[in-house]
Amino acid sequence: MSKLPDFEGLAMFAKVAEEGSFAAAATAMGVSVATVSRAVTRLEERLGGRLFNRTSRRLALTDYGHALAERATKICADAEEAEDFARETSSRPRGLVKLAAPLSFGTRWVAPLLPEFFRAYPEISVDLHLTDAHADLIGEGFDAALRIAVMEDSSLVARLIAPVRRFIVASPSYLSRHGRPQHPHELAAHQCVSYANRSKRDIWRFTHPGGEECTVAPTGVLRGTSVEALLPTVLAGLAVAELPEFVATPYFLDKQLEPILADWRLPEGGLYFVTPTARTRPAKVTALAEFFISKLSEAEWSAKKLIGWKSPGRRRK
Repeated sequence: MSKLPDFEGLAMFAKVAEEGSFAAAATAMGVSVATVSRAVTRLEERLGGRLFNRTSRRLALTDYGHALAERATKICADAEEAEDFARETSSRPRGLVKLAAPLSFGTRWVAPLLPEFFRAYPEISVDLHLTDAHADLIGEGFDAALRIAVMEDSSLVARLIAPVRRFIVASPSYLSRHGRPQHPHELAAHQCVSYANRSKRDIWRFTHPGGEECTVAPTGVLRGTSVEALLPTVLAGLAVAELPEFVATPYFLDKQLEPILADWRLPEGGLYFVTPTARTRPAKVTALAEFFISKLSEAEWSAKKLIGWKSPGRRRK
């Protein structure tokens, strides 16, 4: 018996386990059913144990087969990844990139850039998932994500593209009716819309240049899973909200919203390009990363750039 593992047999066994039949596995791999059957039988003889229980109507993994299936699938996936990497590093970047991005940011800033990217890289396609839920890159099979966050320790590789401030905002009509809060504690008396999909309870954490810190748990008429769900209520003058800079700034320009508590700072996050550490980054992902970094690092949504916003504690001229 050869000391070299039966990689073909393991790959075909993994595909049969995944598809649930020899015929479906053969179709998926573009080979005959007989070829698959011989490979699985050869592997069983080599390993000394039955992998499937077979009847004329049913095919089921044995306990022994169950124990091997996950490892065989991983071996097959690693081999496919190695081939993909070799192909992509020896030629023009190509293939499918599965990318996650926040809903509002993706709609406003990512999607409009894609036509230019596709013209530059016609052999790359993008499977774009826009959601404000926290995507599990490894568990859900994403190649990369654009994230707006205050990054904590992580097993992921994150590259900062641009800082992103957050503002507490309200409409002029709301402020004329309810007054302008001067201290974060005063928000307890105001309607405050909040996010429902954060990993922890939505908390607004304020810091004053003088060193004082304050936390507020917003309460009000609405909780939502995205900025888009909160904006109509805030624009209608019914509530206060915490908004990221890339959403708030255009509404500052046309005076539909105003920043409040300007002398207090919320934790400053950033826009990051994030990839898993478990795999080598293929050329298609590198191309996408460098493109977004080049296009988004100037932060065209910047409040400082558009309206001359100064850091908390300093007044605008």
